[in-house]
Amino acid sequence: QLQLVESGGDLVQPGGSLRLSCAASGFTLDYWTIGWFRQAPGKEREGVSCINISRSKPEMYYSDSVRGRFTISRDSAKDMVYLQMNNLQPEDTAVYYCAAAHPATSIQDMCAYHKVGSWGRGTQVTVSS
Repeated sequence: QLQLVESGGDLVQPGGSLRLSCAASGFTLDYWTIGWFRQAPGKEREGVSCINISRSKPEMYYSDSVRGRFTISRDSAKDMVYLQMNNLQPEDTAVYYCAAAHPATSIQDMCAYHKVGSWGRGTQVTVSS
């Protein structure tokens, strides 16, 4: 059974930084399209950032709301995917979910159209003074 586990969520002040981590059990992240999504209370789930390294050149997608502030990356040795979040703002407050999709899924299809195969349970990020 494919399982994804997120960690790293916390309470942080505006302008602060956090790094979220995504670990998998039952499969290797390297072979999948991996994404970070978020959902704030009363709002629809948003595809924040997705990565696919199974292509000849790694591909990354960022939503307009986080481009320039968030960075997605992976550590093949540890089989982890990270989301580095800088200059956090109150509007970034949400539950953040790690997700996996079939390797043939494009980063656009995953992040923009939510074509996801497996979801983690989420980690809470709260940005407040």
